[in-house]
Amino acid sequence: MFNTLLYYRSTSQLILMKRFVALKSNGDVDAQIKSFNEKKQFKKTLELFDKYKENDVKNLSSFIITQALKACTQMGDLQRGLIIHCLISSRIKTDCYISGSLIHLYMQCGDVVRAQSVFDMSKNKTIIMYGAMMKGYIKNNKAEKALQLFNKIHAPDEVIILLLFNACAQLETLDALNLTKKVSKEIPKSFFSNPRLLTSLLDALMKCGDVNSAESLFNNSKEKSLSIYGAMMKGYIKNNMDDKAIDLFNKIQAPDEIIVTLLFNACAQLENRDALNLTKKVSKEIPKSFFSNPCLSTSLLDALMKCGDVNSAESLFNNFKEKSLSIYGAMMKGYMKNNMPDKVIDLFNKIQAPDEIIIMLLFNACAQLDTPAALNLAKKVSKEIPKSFLSNSNLSTSLLDALMKCGDVEYAQTLFRASTIKVLSMYGAMMSGYNKENNLSKVLDLFNQMKLDRIEPDIIIYLYLIKALSHYGDDSLIEAIVKQIPNSFLVDNRLQTALIDMREKIGCVDEAEQIFEKIRQPDEIGYSTMINAYGLNGMGIKALELYHRMPREFIDEVTDICVLNACSHSGLVNEARLIFKNIQMKTERIYGTMIDCLSRASYFEEAEELINEYERDHSPVSTMYMALLSGARNINNSCLSQKVYGRMKKLFSDMKNPLTSAAILLANVYGSSGEIDKASDIRIELNKSGAKKRSGISSTIVDGWSFDFRAHDRSHPRTADIYAEVEKMSKELIAHGHEYDASWITRPLDPDETVESVLCGHSEKLAIAWHFIDNRKPSRIFVRKNLRVCGDCRM
Repeated sequence: MFNTLLYYRSTSQLILMKRFVALKSNGDVDAQIKSFNEKKQFKKTLELFDKYKENDVKNLSSFIITQALKACTQMGDLQRGLIIHCLISSRIKTDCYISGSLIHLYMQCGDVVRAQSVFDMSKNKTIIMYGAMMKGYIKNNKAEKALQLFNKIHAPDEVIILLLFNACAQLETLDALNLTKKVSKEIPKSFFSNPRLLTSLLDALMKCGDVNSAESLFNNSKEKSLSIYGAMMKGYIKNNMDDKAIDLFNKIQAPDEIIVTLLFNACAQLENRDALNLTKKVSKEIPKSFFSNPCLSTSLLDALMKCGDVNSAESLFNNFKEKSLSIYGAMMKGYMKNNMPDKVIDLFNKIQAPDEIIIMLLFNACAQLDTPAALNLAKKVSKEIPKSFLSNSNLSTSLLDALMKCGDVEYAQTLFRASTIKVLSMYGAMMSGYNKENNLSKVLDLFNQMKLDRIEPDIIIYLYLIKALSHYGDDSLIEAIVKQIPNSFLVDNRLQTALIDMREKIGCVDEAEQIFEKIRQPDEIGYSTMINAYGLNGMGIKALELYHRMPREFIDEVTDICVLNACSHSGLVNEARLIFKNIQMKTERIYGTMIDCLSRASYFEEAEELINEYERDHSPVSTMYMALLSGARNINNSCLSQKVYGRMKKLFSDMKNPLTSAAILLANVYGSSGEIDKASDIRIELNKSGAKKRSGISSTIVDGWSFDFRAHDRSHPRTADIYAEVEKMSKELIAHGHEYDASWITRPLDPDETVESVLCGHSEKLAIAWHFIDNRKPSRIFVRKNLRVCGDCRM
């Protein structure tokens, strides 16, 4: 009996000693594994965990397991985390620390389903577990779920409240704003002494658009940390109040890297001379160590580029020893901004392993170039990149845009059809490309397909659709589409401006005027579009009245061009002279428009003086000479036309397209003035050189169907009836006293036409005649013409 008791006593002591040794060794492991994690030596953490788990997994402390899961989370090693999960699965229900760590791992690795499963099976849900779930939902862009979870927590602490504000900031909705303000009034005042919570609250208010409440809270805060200043600056930038962000920066005594980065972001958004000067000043004053921060360096390059100082950006870029992809991206974006797409491609060729953003910027540059070489590069790169890249909708959109703008519609259509997931931006890229190709029916087809697929159009889609309709001219179709636009979109300035542009292009100026009058606060684009509408429809006086009525700060290059163009079309030369004289910054396009105005009114000497004035400080521009040549053609001035053409041949000998157009204009002048031999000589030369001028096409809508006509077109099934109607129209015009004069020949001839051949075969006449077949009596006829309409067709 005694021996038995002695045995049990000895055995118990041995067990206790083993447990003591285990606890002691666990304590050593705890300290060691914690040290590895603090030093970010996560691989060593997992190696140590593996060593001890082989001996006895059951005796490993919760601390060791959570540290191992933490290492997996930091490394993004989901597979390793799953293995650990399997080893300790029996402890999940009861150990809240392990459960919380697993939730955090799964959420950070994007596995929301597994995180939800661990959370649901846990018996005792702690505030830490709720926090891990909320943080995970925010990380995975599921802020609504974070709010739903918040409503189940009885006594949220500061961390939970902070996460709630983060979720509301992500949502950026009115409901999120109301919840933010409600909770901020209910929480203990002591919470506001937590700078992180206060920063999150300010961020939520700003992102939800309540700048006033954020400013009030900021001003009442006694101690303002840099993170609080940062939240306000970020909010001002978000709400396009960059000047306020700069004012706030100037109150900060010792800005850190984040604050300086935000300043550069504000300057980049302002894009003006003052912003550039401040950017350069601050960049010289900050510690050199700041430049090792890639986010700051990227923001600085972005600010310099957007403010137009390409040289300084290039100098800074070249001085960087280590160039991250984000830095390359900032330069590529900047070159795009400054219309230097060739430099984008040069930079791309220096990058060894471009990511999705870099590839997307390359495609954007190819779209901007719109050349065969750019098309070939876009196609080559698209075939070499990983297929996973094409699942990025932004990249796919950029590729489609590049293909469409470079003219490879067939390949773009193939890629578009092959895409399993089609997003709005991809539809937009295709529509934009079809508009460029004047393939209006395909734009409408895509819009109808979107409806069948239950994809809701956004404002951008409607803008593309309106642009297509502006060339279509079918009243019934226009009204049907406009009725489908949601009322919330119709108050958007961009859409209202597009509708004005559409109405003026189809000649409905009164309707355009009504839309303009309904705009509460027209911007510079709205004013310019309406001025242009008046101008193109021969209402120069109204264009001038609106120009003088608009706020002075809205007047820019586009506005000046529109009003000068309006004066040109209405013969208001003196008014144009006065406006031109008062323009401070006269650009190439402004000079060109004024030269066109003078040339149309036959003030050729004055127009030539302006060309000479421009060329004192600039290179010659072919369009200015084309304006002069067009004016000379209008009065059949063959001497001046020959003189201008001769000068163009000297100045633009390497530019094929302008010289081809100029030669055809000169041939038209010779033909109109009876110098048939000279006209024929030019046409023979053009044919020998292989130069081609696009043929005139007139498009019109009859009974809901679109018809295209070319000069002497006989492809229509009812050609005989159409030509008979043309002859009938001509006789009726003459009978009513409308005599023909030589002005009808002002339409540029196609290279294969002769002066005598076109009288009864103009494409616009054929289109008009088609409207009167079968005793139709149209109340309105809309004909879209890609070249100038002839004189008699304008009657």
